Formats: sequence, structure tokens, C-alpha cells
Amino acid sequence: MLERDNDLNAWDRDHFFHPSTHMGQHARGESPRRVIAGGEGAYITDTAGKRSLDAFAGLYCVNVGYGRTEIAEAIAAQAKELAYYHAYVGHGTEASITLAHMIMERAPAHMSRVYFGLSGSDANETNIKLIWYYNNILGRPEKKKIISRWRGYHGSGVMTGSLTGLHLFHNAFDLPRAPILHTEAPYYFRREDRSQSEEQFSAHCAARLEEMILAEGPDTIAAFIGEPILGTGGIVPPPKGYWAAIQAVLEKYDILLVADEVVTGFGRLGSMFGSDHYGMKPDLITIAKGLTSAYAPLSGSIVSDRMWQVLVQGSDELGPIGHGWTYSAHPICAAAGVANLKLIDDLGLVENAARVGAHFRKALGDALAGHAHVGEVRGDGLMAAVEFVEDRDARRFFDPARKVGPAIAAALLERGVIGRAMPQGDILGFAPPLCLTEAEADTIVAATQDAVTAVLGK
Repeated sequence: MLERDNDLNAWDRDHFFHPSTHMGQHARGESPRRVIAGGEGAYITDTAGKRSLDAFAGLYCVNVGYGRTEIAEAIAAQAKELAYYHAYVGHGTEASITLAHMIMERAPAHMSRVYFGLSGSDANETNIKLIWYYNNILGRPEKKKIISRWRGYHGSGVMTGSLTGLHLFHNAFDLPRAPILHTEAPYYFRREDRSQSEEQFSAHCAARLEEMILAEGPDTIAAFIGEPILGTGGIVPPPKGYWAAIQAVLEKYDILLVADEVVTGFGRLGSMFGSDHYGMKPDLITIAKGLTSAYAPLSGSIVSDRMWQVLVQGSDELGPIGHGWTYSAHPICAAAGVANLKLIDDLGLVENAARVGAHFRKALGDALAGHAHVGEVRGDGLMAAVEFVEDRDARRFFDPARKVGPAIAAALLERGVIGRAMPQGDILGFAPPLCLTEAEADTIVAATQDAVTAVLGK
């Protein structure tokens, strides 16, 4: 076994180009590497036999937990019966048609159809094209700009990386590209005017958005995209009144709303969709991670009734829509989605996320909110974050070169729990599987408290 591990480590170092990784350090063997061998429930195990409680569900995605044989068996059965057929020109499979039906049963009532892809990134690429197509069909060729938010995350492609508002995903890639714009993040903890209430800050964000729309010209702004709760940008819930204030501006200028629910869709917030959770009425919803709990790659763009009618008009005028992916509605992935959504219902995981999430966030706040270097403990549903500061009263942040967040994440891993050091701040994020128990939540809290003490003292 040791010889095999040595082979894997050497092959990994010499041949594997990892995403979001310090390439030089990894190739030189200067950074930790880990080969994951298995998982069960909320835990993963590596080839060295180390077991860790995965408090980030992979990348917010293994919602039903690891080792669910129901999904594995559905994948195997589909592969044996029909491994692949395309979805072009009206072709479907039982799995893809069934999954589309199941999604629409769960989606907000005003949504109409779902277009399948493989990742959140390609789903948002689809959304961009549909937005442009929609406005062309309506005879509005200048209405093409899309407003995103700083600290938002919407993918790593050329256009979706442009939608993303994090510098890490722009550096040296010549991003962002036009016609993408960015407005202020709804990050109440980091507001400039500390005298503002949450409602006042929400009004401020809406006013800044309207200023941008007027400066650019309302006839040039096609859409606004946002995660219901900021994810990779720091796990930041919207301040009170935010989505109502934003949607009032969008309605005023006939601007589409895209809800990026790659993270929040299918239960993460203790609601089936974040759009319902926060009173959003989007024209497009992006889905991915929770759709299959990452047992197979699958994403989707859910299209509203009003958009669908215009798309149909476009097809009547221009013929078949010129957009498609080879693996759209892949039957193996769709079979995984069907089994996954059944499990979410059968196990009551949406309700569990609400109940255990509330317990987890309270326990985390009780354990850490009084620490001198904890600026904020925040979250919603089964998502939480702890933001660390050098001076809490002055709201002075640590020098990024100190890498306090990564140090605490590393100390947490030493204690058998996986949290995520979030980019652009010393922020420790949590998004455990939705099957998490209260006892496991308490384990995360205790390990986190111990890790914080180890790095920053009591």
C-alpha cells in the first residue's frame, strides 16, 4: 500500500494539473497533497487511512452525503441500459425527461423549462446566450450588458469568469470582459458607513445599482445576476430588504434577474430553492451541485414562463436554436439526479438542513462570537462562516500576507474537520452535507474553537 501511495504521489506531482492550486509548490512537493479513497455520510477517508468530517461537502455539493448506494446503483443501471444518447432535435431518455419533470415540480411556480449542461459554469454560459437571444428576438440589440456583483462567483469560463467578482479568477486571464459590469457586494459586515442599518445598507446597494444603470443607459442593461446568498465571496447572507430593493430597480428598467442557485438549489438553505427563501422572482435559475449531490456532473438553466415564450417566438422566426452541448441531459447524470432528488425527499434533508443548520450556527456563534479576533459569525441554512479580524472594535483586518484564514483551516484539518479558507479575506467557511447530525455539528464547532485558539489564542 505504501508503494502504491508513493506511485500516486509521484504521478500526481508529475502529471496532474490541479484546479485552484499553487502550481509551483505542488509540482515541487512543497504543499500538502491528499489522495481521497472513500467516504460515508459526512466523512471522507484518504489512502493513508485518515478520516475527516467534511464540513464543506466537497465544494458545497455532496448534499446527500457520501456512500449513497441508491445513487450508485441508479448510475450503474442506466449505464448498462443506455450509457449515452444526445438530446438534440427533440431526443430524450426516460431519465432526462423524468428529471426535468422532477425539477419543475420543485422550482418556483413561475418557471417553465430546464436546459441541461454539466457544470455551473456552462449553465451560466447558457444563461448569457439566452439573455442575448431574448433581447435580439425582442428587437433590442443594444440591451446586452449584464451586471454582476463584486465577490460573486458564477464560474471559471471566459464569460462566467467575467461574471465572477473575485480577483483570483481574473488575475492574468484578461478578465473581466465586456459587456460584464460589477456593482457593490451586499456585504454588511464590510460596509463603509458603519452607522447604516441593514435596511439602509440594502437601500444603498440598490441606489448604487440604479446609478450604474442610469450611467450606462437602461436600454443597454439586459440582466442582473446574483447568488441568493454570496458563496465563495465569503458566505454572506443578504442584509434585510436587499432582494426586495434590488428587484424594484430591475423591474423599473425591465432588466432580467438571474438567480445563481448552484450552491443554494435543492435544500442548502433549508428551503428547496434560495429564490423562494429570499422572495426572489428570477427569470433564470442556475442549478448544479445539489442536483446530483456531485455523484455525476450535471447542471441546468431553469427558464421562466416569460422568457420561454420569447424563446419560442425566436424559434418560430429563426428555426432551431443554435445552442447545444454534446453531453446535455446525459442519461447517466440524469439518472443520478433522479435518485438524488428522491433521496433528498425520502430522508427529509431540506428540513434537516433547516433544523441542524440553526443548531450549528447558534453553537458556532456561542463558541466564537466573543473571541477578540472574531469579527462576525454569519450564515443561513446549512451554510456558515467565521470572519477573523486583527481588531474587532476598529474592524481592522489582518495583513493578507499572514494568511490567518488558511492557518486556521489547516489547524482544523489537523483536528479531523475540513473547513474552507475563503478567498479575499480571513474567512473560514462551512457548508456540510445536508445529512449532518446535531452531534456532528457539535464536533465541527468544538474542533473549530480549538483550531482558532491554537492559531490566535483565547
